[in-house]
Amino acid sequence: MANVSTRRVILERTTVLIITIVFLLPVFWLISTAYKPSNQIFSAPPRLLFEPTLDQFRQAFAIFDVVSLVRSSLVISIGTTVLSLILGVPAGYALARSKSRFSAGFAYFFLAIRMIPAIAALIPFYLLMRDVGLLGTWWAVIVFNTMLNCAFVTWMMFSYFKSLPPDMEEAALTDGCTQMGAFLKVAVPAVRSGIIACALFCMMFSWNDFLHPMFLTTLDSKPISVALLTAYGTKDITWGTLGALAHFSTIPIVLMALFMNRYFVQGATNGVQ
Repeated sequence: MANVSTRRVILERTTVLIITIVFLLPVFWLISTAYKPSNQIFSAPPRLLFEPTLDQFRQAFAIFDVVSLVRSSLVISIGTTVLSLILGVPAGYALARSKSRFSAGFAYFFLAIRMIPAIAALIPFYLLMRDVGLLGTWWAVIVFNTMLNCAFVTWMMFSYFKSLPPDMEEAALTDGCTQMGAFLKVAVPAVRSGIIACALFCMMFSWNDFLHPMFLTTLDSKPISVALLTAYGTKDITWGTLGALAHFSTIPIVLMALFMNRYFVQGATNGVQ
């Protein structure tokens, strides 16, 4: 019995190790490419040990306005996240506390909206932004991403508020608190981990978004996800520059996920129950 248990543990850990290597190998290859000299990127056999250099980063800063690209990505991601939470959290709370028998159906309707391919709404939204004069600005991408993420936040927060007993809110109302006060002072702090999980999801969706900013922004407002495409030349691909840019594209969101990992796991687990 002990041997069977030991073999099972070894098999599970070996499987996890193999899956981890498969997923991390491209990341390692991308990182190492950014620190290799250009003449060693395609050397055969590949060199795992090499003298690192920052030439690829210097070239990236010489070709691209990296600070402006990162700033655009931050503005779009933070703006989308804030608007999605402002609209989605109260909507999820209202559905969770509604006495209508259709409240759960409405919540899943919002989830179904999020599953609709966003490209289906891109063309009419493009024409709308052109007519109102927002095409080519950060606001065009923020509004479009909010339209997509707000439905997701509403569904997540509905599930989270639904699992929260209303006793504390009722006690606050009995003590003279208004409905808005009970929502802001009692319900919202109780689901803080769920809100943080939704914020991380929205940030990741917006930060990694490529297709929508490519059509809705111009050269001055494009995020770094779109700038990565320009590393692909007409004749060749500057892999070193692409790897250097990828650092600035991945590091901010990875650091944010690491710092908020505890809230992210707890909120995501409770929110889908």
